[in-house]
Amino acid sequence: MNILLVGLITLAIIVAVIVFIGVMLELKKTIKALKELVDTTEHSLKPTVAELQETLKSVRNVADHLTVISGDMTVLSGALKDVGENVKHVNRDIKHMVDFVDGITSSAAVEASSLKAGAKAGAWVLLRNLLK
Repeated sequence: MNILLVGLITLAIIVAVIVFIGVMLELKKTIKALKELVDTTEHSLKPTVAELQETLKSVRNVADHLTVISGDMTVLSGALKDVGENVKHVNRDIKHMVDFVDGITSSAAVEASSLKAGAKAGAWVLLRNLLK
């Protein structure tokens, strides 16, 4: 019975060693595949990270340019506002000049009409007095 028990224990140990060796071989294959995956991932990530850094630099550059453009647009809108106010002032001044010139021309027309009427009346009076 001792020999049978020792034989069973020996058989169990041999089966356990065979299973252990199989597990170790599979584990070795898995570790090798995992290393290859990590290497591949590392090689593909390096250019991606470099490209991402370049993209971030470009985005930062564009943002800086947008800030400058925004400032320029603020200056431009202020200048356009000033131009609009100046045009309004010039328009008002032109209106005053037109009114002034209109007043001068109407005043001159009244004076000319008055002078004409006075000359006509004077001529009639002179003719009447000469004929008498």
